[in-house]
Amino acid sequence: MGRMSKDTAYDPDDVPELPAYAERVLDVAERIPPGRVMTYGDVAEWLGEGGPRQVGHVMALYGGAVPWWRVVRADGGLLAGHELRALEHYRAEGTPLRPAPRSAEGRIPRLDMRGARWDGTHPVPPPGGEC
Repeated sequence: MGRMSKDTAYDPDDVPELPAYAERVLDVAERIPPGRVMTYGDVAEWLGEGGPRQVGHVMALYGGAVPWWRVVRADGGLLAGHELRALEHYRAEGTPLRPAPRSAEGRIPRLDMRGARWDGTHPVPPPGGEC
């Protein structure tokens, strides 16, 4: 599909089909419970195919339709350029965070990967409740 000019009518039947791998990555992103995260590598490992870069590529191209803030870098750093939007989601969902080091530019917190990481198998109880 080429670029559309202002004079080109939008045709919904002309939208390319989502690649099968991208569908699988996005499905995993949708399964991650609120307040939890998986790394790009975790998603690839869970799927048994691809790697962190392939998952990152899918999220960059198609991730806007799913909870993209729940698929993260392994170091807990927030997605560059989207830190404030992601931080809003993390705070609303109660995702565990670590304070930013005093020397950090912008003083943006990081994810507490020990507390936030989800293994993709065990259900997560709601806050204050049990499964």
